[in-house]
Amino acid sequence: MEEPGARGQVVLGAALGAALGLASVAELAARLVAGSTRTAAAVTTGSAVHTGLASGATTHTGVSVTNALLMCAFCLLATVPAVLPRPVVAAATVCLAAVLSLVLFELVTVAGAAALLFVAYRLARAGTGGGARVLAVALAVPFLGIAVALAASPRPTPVVGTVSGLAGAGGDTSVLAVLLASAIPVAALAGMARRAREDSRTVVAVRELTEGVLAEHLARGERARIARELHDVVAHHISMIAVQAETARLTTPGLTATGAQRFAAIGDTARAGLTEMRRLLGVLREDAVAGGGRELDGAETTRRHAARHPQPGLPQLGELVDEARDASGTAARLIVSGPVTRLDPGVELAAYRIVQEALTNARRHAPGAAVDVELRYADDALRLRVRDNGPGPAAAAAKATRAEPAGPRYSSGHGLLGMRERAAAAGGSVSTGEGPGGGFCVEAELPAKTPDAMTGTGTGS
Repeated sequence: MEEPGARGQVVLGAALGAALGLASVAELAARLVAGSTRTAAAVTTGSAVHTGLASGATTHTGVSVTNALLMCAFCLLATVPAVLPRPVVAAATVCLAAVLSLVLFELVTVAGAAALLFVAYRLARAGTGGGARVLAVALAVPFLGIAVALAASPRPTPVVGTVSGLAGAGGDTSVLAVLLASAIPVAALAGMARRAREDSRTVVAVRELTEGVLAEHLARGERARIARELHDVVAHHISMIAVQAETARLTTPGLTATGAQRFAAIGDTARAGLTEMRRLLGVLREDAVAGGGRELDGAETTRRHAARHPQPGLPQLGELVDEARDASGTAARLIVSGPVTRLDPGVELAAYRIVQEALTNARRHAPGAAVDVELRYADDALRLRVRDNGPGPAAAAAKATRAEPAGPRYSSGHGLLGMRERAAAAGGSVSTGEGPGGGFCVEAELPAKTPDAMTGTGTGS
């Protein structure tokens, strides 16, 4: 279906073509009538005198009906096609009609000249390549050729009774051809300048749009990174507060009812804060996913922020396991195998956060269960395994059958998603599921990247 704007342009173009045609025919009629009135003798002999746009041009007089109809046809062909949808076709038609009219009758009306300039401007503005622009300027070549031909072989003013056309052309026709040959390139250059300005504005608009999209993309990626850090760090400590408060309420000897109530309030407050924070993180993550944001992580990011906020690594895993053991009051072991080496800071940070999230999930969903953290160094990879002896996914499925909602540990919660995102950012992978002997197991494999400064290939600063 045609758009209203396009339909309006078609109507406006048709009106412009009709106006140019009517103006050209009206000008021709006025010249013929004026010539018939002034020179009665020419009417008697039936001869033709020439006219043009040049100053002091004579008028057509005593023109036969056939010649008058031909002149009228050329006037229409030199004006109405100027508004055709294809600029090349419009320019070729108008130029050919104007040249034939000038050669046969030495006639180009004011409307015809305006149509010539219009099609040259339109062709130069619409042309996307150099060919259309060259063609717009080349419209002046036929008129330049006519002027050169007349200048090379000047002819006297024809007497009454001679034929019409270049065979009896006078100086007025030469002047008219020179004027057209000079004005057409100017109109074409104006169209080129207009097209250049439009292209420049388009390029600027596209560049601004691209920069805006890129800035928004980076902002969404930063939101996703902040959401991940908040979940991995803040949620870990808040959940520890809740676990410690509950443990203290149950294990502190001689605790009064008021003290137990206060410990319970501490745990409730921590859990409420954790819920609110998860709600905020959900908004941040949905915003990042909707905008195509991608979290940025790795050694470069770690080194960039190390001076302001040192990030933990594998040497701090012992402290993390001890902290988890003290908070839950259950067994937690760290098992290390293979030759211990320093790895890329981004890999170490990813491993630390994966273990931290796995321990947090174990305390939340398998309270009282023993946890083993296994860290194995290999030549090409670092392998992690965090396994507990809790109920595991099978118990969660049983709860689901009793219409009890399963915990986010066994669903698409942010914890497991954050583990996978961290491992993927470091070039590794994470798998989760039921352990070999029951319980829940988190396994990760990360590339054993060595920092450049330790390989001897990096450059010192």
